[in-house]
Amino acid sequence: MSSPLVPTAGQLAWQERGFGIFVHIGPNTFHGREWSDGTLDPRSFDPIALDARQWAETAREAGAAHVILTAKHHDGFCLWPTATTDYSVRSAPWRDGRGDVVGELAEACREVGIGLGLYLSPWDRHAPCYSDPDAYDRYYQRQLTELCTKYGPLAELWFDGAGSEGRRYDWDGVMAVIDRYQPDAMVFNMGRPTLRWVGNEDGLAADPCWYPADRTGVSLFEGEGRALDGVRYLPPECDVSIRRHWFWHPGEQHQVKSREHLLAIWYRSVGLGAGLLLNVPPDRSGRFDPVDRQRLLDFTGELRRRFAAPVAGELEPLPDGAAGGVRMRFGRPTELDHLELREELTTGQHIVRHEVRAPDGRLLASGGTVGVRRVHAFPRAVADTLEIRWSTAPSPDGTTELPALAGGLAQVRAFATGHEAVPALEPQPEFDFSRADEPERRRHA
Repeated sequence: MSSPLVPTAGQLAWQERGFGIFVHIGPNTFHGREWSDGTLDPRSFDPIALDARQWAETAREAGAAHVILTAKHHDGFCLWPTATTDYSVRSAPWRDGRGDVVGELAEACREVGIGLGLYLSPWDRHAPCYSDPDAYDRYYQRQLTELCTKYGPLAELWFDGAGSEGRRYDWDGVMAVIDRYQPDAMVFNMGRPTLRWVGNEDGLAADPCWYPADRTGVSLFEGEGRALDGVRYLPPECDVSIRRHWFWHPGEQHQVKSREHLLAIWYRSVGLGAGLLLNVPPDRSGRFDPVDRQRLLDFTGELRRRFAAPVAGELEPLPDGAAGGVRMRFGRPTELDHLELREELTTGQHIVRHEVRAPDGRLLASGGTVGVRRVHAFPRAVADTLEIRWSTAPSPDGTTELPALAGGLAQVRAFATGHEAVPALEPQPEFDFSRADEPERRRHA
């Protein structure tokens, strides 16, 4: 039996991919709402130029591995022609009531070669049966079964705890559906998760960025989180919107995050070993807003420029024979300002502290965990070698012996990007709670 602290092949592949695009669209888009209460007229949903191919092509151009769509948000409106409720695209004028947003996106993702993920909100503010937990569990599992059987392989199933504080769902039943129809899908945060929420909606991880966890966060409104049945390997996913809000609203182009702020988020999520899920909401036409799309591509284009040309070097053991260290030799004096470290994770996460020094002993970078990738920026240095040392925690079997290249690191890459520091986070506008039809209990939380 495999250890719960050792990643599966699917988890490692998800960690390597590192970056996905979130897509929020629904009746909220047409009413200036974020959390509507399930009473908005379904006939208002009419994105006359909806272009899922544009979403998928943009995601691929940005370097994203998958797109995750809000198939059902908290309002209960379904973006596919479900048999479980009339509160869906069947009742909308879009495509004359015969449309299927999930289906169009699934086809587009297949065509461009990226994965599809789906968000199915457990909290449903429209379903009359929500007040009956047993009935709603059956209803929810029928919806999940439709999504898991009609649209091909799913890269990720995303379960949001917002609005569900204190509510118990039949997660065993949910997982039975997933195990039967989508066993390879990553499961975000709820049920029997393979990924966990980082704990904020700013897109930010922290150092140390631990993969082993014994609980998952539920929402911004429940601080305790949900205890698991033990410590498990659960890499964090950092979700954040390119705008202040999750759905598109007119007149908010000035709230689109700057390229520098998006870079700052990347260094503090992907650059710390987490995954990043960046929301880009389509506008009322059903296409990405040109401002949002261009900002996304400017951001990811700059990432590509910075990390396109790694400086070649060879790893060798340290002269003192220390197990927790390597020397990176370039063969000639080389200009550097970034370093990417990658930990060997097939036996789990072990490195708890590390440092990088120049040949004269000067400290260039240091930190805690490494994980799937750790990106350091530092003042320009010219060196023919670097010395990297680390310390480790015991492996799941109680030893510290790691079957890895150079003893714990799978790869080291150096770069000369022309940038010597991680960009600063910029002040962001406050969330507009007037756009959320909140339950009374939430207003006073």
